[in-house]
Amino acid sequence: MRAGSRVVIIGGGPGGYEAATVASRMGADVWLVERRGVGGSAVLTDVVPSKTLIATSEWAAQTESAGELGIRTGAVGVDMAQVNTRLRHLAASQSSDIRLALEHAGVHVLDGSARLLPDMSAQGRRRVLVDPASREVEADIVLVATGARPRELPDARPDGKRILNWTQLYDLDRVPEHLVVVGSGVTGAEFAGAFLTLGSRVTLVSSRDRVLPGEDADAAELVEEVFNRRGMRIERHSRAARVLNTGEGVEVTLTDGRTVHGSHCLMAVGAVPNTEDLGLEEAGVELTPAGHIRVDRVSRTTAFRIYAAGDCTGVLPLASVAAQQGRIAMWHALGDTLEALDTSAMAQAVFTSPEVATVGLSEAAAERSGRVVRVAQLPLARNPRAKMQGVADGFVKIVASEAGVVLGAVVVGPHASDLVFPLTLAVRRRMTVDELSAAPTVYPSISGSIAEVARILH
Repeated sequence: MRAGSRVVIIGGGPGGYEAATVASRMGADVWLVERRGVGGSAVLTDVVPSKTLIATSEWAAQTESAGELGIRTGAVGVDMAQVNTRLRHLAASQSSDIRLALEHAGVHVLDGSARLLPDMSAQGRRRVLVDPASREVEADIVLVATGARPRELPDARPDGKRILNWTQLYDLDRVPEHLVVVGSGVTGAEFAGAFLTLGSRVTLVSSRDRVLPGEDADAAELVEEVFNRRGMRIERHSRAARVLNTGEGVEVTLTDGRTVHGSHCLMAVGAVPNTEDLGLEEAGVELTPAGHIRVDRVSRTTAFRIYAAGDCTGVLPLASVAAQQGRIAMWHALGDTLEALDTSAMAQAVFTSPEVATVGLSEAAAERSGRVVRVAQLPLARNPRAKMQGVADGFVKIVASEAGVVLGAVVVGPHASDLVFPLTLAVRRRMTVDELSAAPTVYPSISGSIAEVARILH
């Protein structure tokens, strides 16, 4: 593609704004259309506010070990209105910072929504209609990065008062007295743990036999053990059939006929892609039965010069994946060198307390495939730095091939999302456990446990 090509990006989340940054640096004429605010849901209603809320709860959680450390503490109170005011401000500030950076890079940022027109221009360019001005913009390349929104159940629709989705939690002015969380995946578990620490009674409704069913079994078991210890009630093998706002609280009716009563209910039952009313199918873009945009490993759709990135593709619902898909799309479309997307070496984190971070091949996946692997695991309770900090819950696990190549890893504990980074490098670069353990670690440090587990697999 020639320099000066026009790129139109629909959606300003991580996939969109990272793509815009790359394309602008490569000399393209970049137009980004966003209807809610630059940063998209990730910045305004999902990642930034939710992790800010969780970070606040972590401060409260630190008081649990204060007595053991010899620190006297009084009663810990939470001003939910102030917490939410702060996180909304942080989200708005981050959105503003991203917008300023894009405009400084020469990106044209348009406020509004956009849709593809079915036919091309006489010059063979894609046509995009931007509302509310009904402005038509022609593009050599189009990237769709419209994200996803919370899934709703017909008989449990959020009302923003007592029945809530995760985007509505930030309007609360007090900590819910008793929060019923429907859904025990990543979102449900993160919010259930956060509000439990902030002072809510929490009932978690799980359709499976444990929380975090998609995570490492040992990690999920430990998180659930901590939840139970802190007083969370977990309803296993249960699904919500209906949620009713009674005026004074909520009544959650389960599919087996039982009812759970609480003050508020959080619906965390997945997400659906924002792919309606974009003119995608008319423009030749194929969708999956679930409504996701089909893309290949370089973010191409089935339509000529139309790419897609982020949660609307259904590849992996992570901001880091969306950002990488957006970058890859622009590198490919504008003729730069690139590596196709490889989700097998993409680190993921669950921001419960303790945190869970994983990368690469899991122990369960290795067992299902019949692959012979070697696994070693050590609890953080044996780590000297963890002992000093009063950390008792957590572990490091490494999955290696028979030849000692690091295939995957799990870290559970404080700041696991940071600690997993060297293990991500090990997986991506196919390092051996000997190479990993040969790098000296600071003593004492939590990262020392990573090297110790690698030495076990020598």
